[in-house]
Amino acid sequence: MNSSDRIELLIDPGTWYPMDEDMVSIDPIEFHSEEEPYKDRIDSYQRETGLTEAVQTGIGELNGIPIAMGVMDFQFIGGSMGSVVGEKITRLIEYATNESLPVIIVCASGGARMQEGSLSLMQMAKISSALYNYQSNKKLFYVSLLTSPTTGGVTASFGMLGDIIIAEPNATIAFAGKRVIEETLKVTVLEEQQETEYLFEKGLFDLILPRNLLKDVLSELFKLHGFFSNKNQHES
Repeated sequence: MNSSDRIELLIDPGTWYPMDEDMVSIDPIEFHSEEEPYKDRIDSYQRETGLTEAVQTGIGELNGIPIAMGVMDFQFIGGSMGSVVGEKITRLIEYATNESLPVIIVCASGGARMQEGSLSLMQMAKISSALYNYQSNKKLFYVSLLTSPTTGGVTASFGMLGDIIIAEPNATIAFAGKRVIEETLKVTVLEEQQETEYLFEKGLFDLILPRNLLKDVLSELFKLHGFFSNKNQHES
């Protein structure tokens, strides 16, 4: 499921207002180690997907409840996290902090974007710092939704920092890939050891939810944490 379909699934019709749509990567380290220059690769993915980057962020309503949401898109360079992805998510969290909105981040990523080097790795700390202020200082509510695949730097940072962490059934969730682990540690990694159901048994997250239940369950979670629909607020 791409990011636009995910927004349509969770956000009430006519209530989605995107943020930072014009923010694009500019090849900050002049990466030229592939057949296709990084800037050209970005351009081709923009044409193929209709997106400017690997995450869409914005404000909308979920069953009438105002929320801030970021949705990663694996179809855009494997949902990899570069400087723009990190900046968009950080700005979303900061906006939600100022406006006292709950946050959902839908994770779908191969990890940090190698074409931006250490600038990609910095996004892990930047987003985590924004979340610390949001969660610990402002006492607001963040839901992390792990979809397939969620790996690498996303797993190692904001993917696992949710107040509630929800995973979709049969999703691949890991830090390092199966092949990398096996070649590095000389051990056998079973396929199911990086799948939702096995990891849930080990206590890695709170809930496994199919897509058809997501919206209503999220709505109830928000109400439980003191976030209500605009309609209820106006009536009160």
